[in-house]
Amino acid sequence: MTVVVWRSIGAVALVLGPLSGTAALAATADVSNVKVAFLMPDEASTRYEEHDRPGFVAEMKKLCPGCTVLYQNADADASRQQQQFNSVISQGAKAIVIDPVDSTAAASLVKQAQSQGIKVIAYDRPIPSAKADYYVSFNNEQIGKTIAQSLVKHLKATHVPTRGVGVLEVNGSPTDAAAGLIKKGIHEGLATSGYRTLAEYDTPDWIPTKAQQWVSGQISRFNKKIVGVVAANDGTAGGAIAAFKAAGVDPVPSVTGNDATVAGLQLIIADDQYNTISKPSEVVAAAAANVAYGLLKGETPKADTTLFDTPTQLFTPTLVTASNIKTEIVEKMVNGKPIETPAVLCTDRYAAGCTKLGITN
Repeated sequence: MTVVVWRSIGAVALVLGPLSGTAALAATADVSNVKVAFLMPDEASTRYEEHDRPGFVAEMKKLCPGCTVLYQNADADASRQQQQFNSVISQGAKAIVIDPVDSTAAASLVKQAQSQGIKVIAYDRPIPSAKADYYVSFNNEQIGKTIAQSLVKHLKATHVPTRGVGVLEVNGSPTDAAAGLIKKGIHEGLATSGYRTLAEYDTPDWIPTKAQQWVSGQISRFNKKIVGVVAANDGTAGGAIAAFKAAGVDPVPSVTGNDATVAGLQLIIADDQYNTISKPSEVVAAAAANVAYGLLKGETPKADTTLFDTPTQLFTPTLVTASNIKTEIVEKMVNGKPIETPAVLCTDRYAAGCTKLGITN
C-alpha cells in the first residue's frame, strides 16, 4: 500500500511515497462509507469556495466514492467554527480536516476529537498548542520570505534609494498561526534589505477593508516615504492599493501579495500589484484527502518534517510577477486544467494589460 505525498507543484504534482513502519500490514479498516469533514475558516478569500473545497471533494470521490464530505465555512467566526466542529462530530465524522479561524482556540477541538478516536488534520494553518494527527500546508514562512525578497530585489533594480524611505508591512490575522509564519518570513526577507519598516499591522481576520483603513492612516503619516508594501495576501494587498488610489498617490508603490486570487492576478496585469504567490489549493486539498483516507485505513502518511510536534508535509510556493504570469498561471496545468484562463483574467479593463503581457493576442 502507498499513500499520496505531495512534494512540488508542476504540470504533474503527484508523487507516491511509501508508508512508514508496518502500517501497510495493518491497513485493514473499512472506510468505504464514512464521513469526512472539511472545515474552512473564512469567506474573505475566494480560494476556499473556488479551489480548496472542489479539490478536496473531487479527490475524496476518487479515493472513496461511497464516502461523504461534510463541508462548513466559519466566515471568520471562531465560535461558529466550534459549533460546526461539534456538528460534524454529531453527524458521525471519522476524520476532520480543519483550517482554524483561531489556531489557539482550535487546540481544544483537536483534543476533543481525538478523545473520541476521530482523526484531525490541520490544514493550511497549524495548531501549535495541540498535536494534530497531521499538518498539510504550503511553506508559509518561505512565502513571507519570498514575497519580501522579491519586493526588495525589484526596488533595488529600479534604483529606489534606501535612505530616508521605507516600506509598510501588512500582516495577516493575529489569531492565525500561518499568518505568524508568513510574518516571520517577511521579517527575514527584509532584515538585510536596507529598507526600514516604517510600520506594520496585523490585520484582524485578514479583512481587506481593515488593511485599507490602516494603510490610509500610514499614507497620511509617511506620505512619499513609503516606497513599497509587503502585504501578506492578495486581499490585504488589494486593500493597500485601494488606500493609495483613494489618496491620489500615482504611481502606487510596489505591493506584494499571496494566494494568486483572480483579483490579485488582475491587479498584477493592471500593473497595480507587483507579485503574488501561486499555491494551487486543489493540490493541497487533494493531499489532505489522501492523508485523511490513509489515516482512516490505519496507514501512516510519510512526513517531510515535524512542525509543532505534528507530522507535516509542506509544499513549495511559486512566485508570480508580470514577467511569468503567463507561464505560471495561464499555461501551467493542475489536474489537467490551467490554474486560470484568459477568459477569466482578461475581462474589461484588464484586456489591454493581457495583450501587453502576451497572455492574449
